[in-house]
Amino acid sequence: QVQLVESGGGLVQAGGSLSLSCAASGNIFRTNTMGWYRQAPGKQRELVASITRSGSSNYADSVKGRFTISRDNAKNTVYLQQNSLKPEDTAVYYCNAEIVNIWGVSKDYWGQGTQVTVSS
Repeated sequence: QVQLVESGGGLVQAGGSLSLSCAASGNIFRTNTMGWYRQAPGKQRELVASITRSGSSNYADSVKGRFTISRDNAKNTVYLQQNSLKPEDTAVYYCNAEIVNIWGVSKDYWGQGTQVTVSS
């Protein structure tokens, strides 16, 4: 079994910062691309940022220059530093990871989600 556990969400005023983290655990052989998605009420889930195992990152236009994704391969952990937060960043943030287990099977996994609320 593989699990993704997120932490770090919360309530912050506009202009503030939050740091999210997501740790993968279980029968992991290798963690490939990891990323963060978000879903606001009444909206579809959207990609916020992703990062490959080698460190190449990709961001949604709406967060470029404000959010930074990083990872620690030894800890199977991905981070999302959120700066200059805006009310429109309010959403449930989900961690996603493509993981190869110890039996060689590759699968996409999701975290349980963490709420980020930005007040104006």
